[in-house]
Amino acid sequence: MTHALQRPPAPPLAADALERLRAATAPLSQDQLLWASGYLAGLAAGGAAPATVAPVGDARPRLTILYGSQTGNGRKIAAALEAAAAARGIGADLISMADYSTARLKKEQALAIVVSTHGEGDPPDDALELHRFLSGKRLPVLASLRYAVLALGDSSYENFCQTGRDFDARLEAAGARRLAPLVECDLEFDAPSATWSSAVLDEAVELLGREEPAAGPLLRVVPPAPRASKSAPFEAEVLLNQRITGRGSSKDVRHLELSLEGSGLHWQAGDSLGVLIRNPDRVVEPLLEALGIDGSVPAEAGAGDRSLRELLIHDREVTALNRPFLEAWAGVEPSGKLGTLLESLRGAGLGRWMHERHVVDVVREFPAEFEATRFIEMLRPLPPRLYSIASAPELSEEEIHLTVALLSYEAFGRAHWGAGSSWLALDRAEGDLVGVYVEPNERFRLPADGEAPVIMVGPGTGVAPFRAFLQARAARGAGGRNWLLFGDRHFATDFLYQAEWLRYRKQGLLTRLDVAFSRDQAEKCYVQHRMLEASRELYEWLQEGAHLYVCGDAAHMAPDVDRALRDIIATEGGLGEDAVEDYLAELRRHGRYQRDVY
Repeated sequence: MTHALQRPPAPPLAADALERLRAATAPLSQDQLLWASGYLAGLAAGGAAPATVAPVGDARPRLTILYGSQTGNGRKIAAALEAAAAARGIGADLISMADYSTARLKKEQALAIVVSTHGEGDPPDDALELHRFLSGKRLPVLASLRYAVLALGDSSYENFCQTGRDFDARLEAAGARRLAPLVECDLEFDAPSATWSSAVLDEAVELLGREEPAAGPLLRVVPPAPRASKSAPFEAEVLLNQRITGRGSSKDVRHLELSLEGSGLHWQAGDSLGVLIRNPDRVVEPLLEALGIDGSVPAEAGAGDRSLRELLIHDREVTALNRPFLEAWAGVEPSGKLGTLLESLRGAGLGRWMHERHVVDVVREFPAEFEATRFIEMLRPLPPRLYSIASAPELSEEEIHLTVALLSYEAFGRAHWGAGSSWLALDRAEGDLVGVYVEPNERFRLPADGEAPVIMVGPGTGVAPFRAFLQARAARGAGGRNWLLFGDRHFATDFLYQAEWLRYRKQGLLTRLDVAFSRDQAEKCYVQHRMLEASRELYEWLQEGAHLYVCGDAAHMAPDVDRALRDIIATEGGLGEDAVEDYLAELRRHGRYQRDVY
């Protein structure tokens, strides 16, 4: 269901000039684009480049703000810190860890680090090389450095905020002193990150002083028109909710199309869509039954009068477990068994134990009595769910597509449902509304050079962004080769978007298509096996400048694919372990090995 595109007015640039402009701006982040727009406006108004840096010879030390972010939250916090520093007269440099030269570290005087932890304690992809350097033998003594670390994480994982802890510990071990204490943030990070930022700037003013305003014309970023956000989502109408797995499949995967007409939202292939979900009745009612509390009782602290059921549906996470909830529940559970269990699992096995259970399982296994308001206070806020966008804006900016796998399974004697996936797949029909916003992913972008080869590894719903990639490449007339590796359980029932891939293959847009259906033969076969089978060809593509993208499961698939890639580079390139690491680091440095894993 696609709306006809209106032809835009012709730009006042020749085709070759417009293409050069697109190529130059494609790698830029949203913040960088805003800066560039002001820079160009200054040129147009005054005929000369505006002053944007301190005068030559000004040796005043500056605050370096580094961010490592898998989903973009760290980048936003770091950008806000840079803006706040400028407002207080503190010179600051905002740099992604992927672009940071480690040789610069020994010259730093003030360093603010915002870094997330990905999966079970891993650094985000753009922080890998800096994390490796800090953990290695080449780390110099940093006695003149003052630093502060803001760690972002998810307490439903065992190694909560581990990457931030690593950075903090390694810098301290190298002799650096803290500007502010390490702060660890869960999914709700706005308040603690603001407090940390204020503390960092208070110390930075004392350490660095304030800069005098630069002479000459000043650039002022004009804020863009208000757009949908997590706090103010756009209500998108469901245009289509269609199952795309075949009859008899063990999986229920849906293709959803949502209308963005009138939203003003903009996105690029590779971005995600934030969806403000609701906990469906199939999740909430069993929990109320296990609690033994009437869902109609008021449960909101303060002046609110919303019921327990309403709060559980709209406001609280009731599926994924996290350590703060478990510790709070252990405090009210009279037998003491949960507290004893948590102590025995501390440091080993807690993550797996949490991921196997929902909140209702804990309530049933370790019953307790308490007031409804107290229970609501134990639960963390209901976070939005992020889904890779499965369509390109070049196809239509009026609608957006998602690929959603329904999560459902039996465990501990009862049915378990994914809150977000079941609400979208089973409870949203055509005409219903869904609150959404765009979550940019600057670290998952097509190459600006349309002639560059592209390799895409996306089993299951991980293929969603590559549908957008191919739509975008087709619309742009990109001449580069495209190779897709897709996998799922059965060819007959689980070949997602099969007709589209075959059409692209016939048209020549998809140069190569390799598939792996794990349950169609006695020995299971996955995408990493197809990579190894095509080892020589894949290495040749990389040597010829190919960009490699991986999307999907972070726990198993992504590590397996990474190991296969390392084996291919080692075998075909004749390289040792250290040389393979350097090869991968070079790919990442140039944006040629990008992952969107979850």
